[in-house]
Amino acid sequence: MKLWSFTAGNSVQTSPAVANGIVYAGAWDKRLYALNAHTGTPLWTFTTGSHVLSSPTVTNGVVYFGSWDNHVYALDARSGAKLWSYATGGYVSSSPAVANGAVYVGSWDGKVYALSARNGDLLWTYPTNNIVISSPIAANGAIYIGSEDYNVYALNASTGSLLWSYSTGDPVFFGPAVADGIVYVSVGDSPNAGIYALDAYSGELLWRYLTLETGAAPAVANGLVFVGVIVREAEGSVLALNARTGDRLWSYATNYGANSAAVANGLVYIGSDTGTVYAFDLMGGGAEQRPETSQRPTFSTLRPDLNLRVTKTATRHRGRR
Repeated sequence: MKLWSFTAGNSVQTSPAVANGIVYAGAWDKRLYALNAHTGTPLWTFTTGSHVLSSPTVTNGVVYFGSWDNHVYALDARSGAKLWSYATGGYVSSSPAVANGAVYVGSWDGKVYALSARNGDLLWTYPTNNIVISSPIAANGAIYIGSEDYNVYALNASTGSLLWSYSTGDPVFFGPAVADGIVYVSVGDSPNAGIYALDAYSGELLWRYLTLETGAAPAVANGLVFVGVIVREAEGSVLALNARTGDRLWSYATNYGANSAAVANGLVYIGSDTGTVYAFDLMGGGAEQRPETSQRPTFSTLRPDLNLRVTKTATRHRGRR
C-alpha cells in the first residue's frame, strides 16, 4: 500500500537517507530535498549549481553530500541552512563517509578527500590515477575506496597515507562493504567482473566470485554477502555468497540486472532494472535453496507393516536439579 509520493523537478538517481523523521534525497534538478518521512510533505530544499547524484549522509544533525558543481556540502539537517562547502577539482557523485570528525569523499578529479566535518577545512587528499565514483567506507582506522584506475585502496584515515592497494584488472565503480576484517568489492566489467574479498589489513585476495557483470555494491549481513549481478546476456540474479569462502549459497533469477541490496529485520530487499523490488529471507531467498513441499499421502495406498513389534524399554525420570 502506497503511503505517499513526492514529485521532484527531475529524476531522482540517489539513494535517500532517513534520519529523525526526515527523508533526504538529491535530484537531477540540482536540488537536495528534505521530506517529512510520514507524509512526504517537503520541509525544505537546497539548490546547488548542478546535478545531485551523491547519496546524502546524515550524522549529528548535519547532511553531507556532493554535487556535479564540484562541491561537497554540509547543511543543517533541520533547516537546510548551509554550514559549509568545499570545492574539489571535479564532479562529486561519491557519497560521503563521516567518521571521527572527518568527511571522506571521492571526486572525478581522481582524488580522495578528507575534510573537517565541523568547518570543511581540508585535512588531506590522496591522488588515484582516474575518476573516483566509488563511495568510501571508514573502518579499522582506514578508508576503503575504489577507483576507475582498477584499484581498491586502503588509506590511513588520519593521514591519508597508503596502507595497501589491490588491482582488480577492471574499474571499481561501487563502494565496498567491510565486515569482520574483510573488504568486499564489486567489480563491474568483464573479464574481471565479480565480487572480491580482500583482507582488510593486508589487501590479500581471500576469494573472488566471477560473473558476466556486476551492477551494484555488495551488502553483508549474518555471514552472507548479497549482490545483484548479470550472469548471462540480459539475465540477472540476486546472489548470496558465504562471506568467508565465497561459495554460492543461493541465487534468485531476475529478468535483468539487480541493484544494491539493503538488509533489515532478517530480510534482504533489492530492486531490479525491470522495476521490481524483491524481499528475501536471509538464508533461503533463492529458488535453489527452497525445500520441496512435502506431499500429503494418499490413504488408499497405505498398508500396515505386520512385522513391527513393540519393545519395552526402561525410562529414567528427569527431575529438576
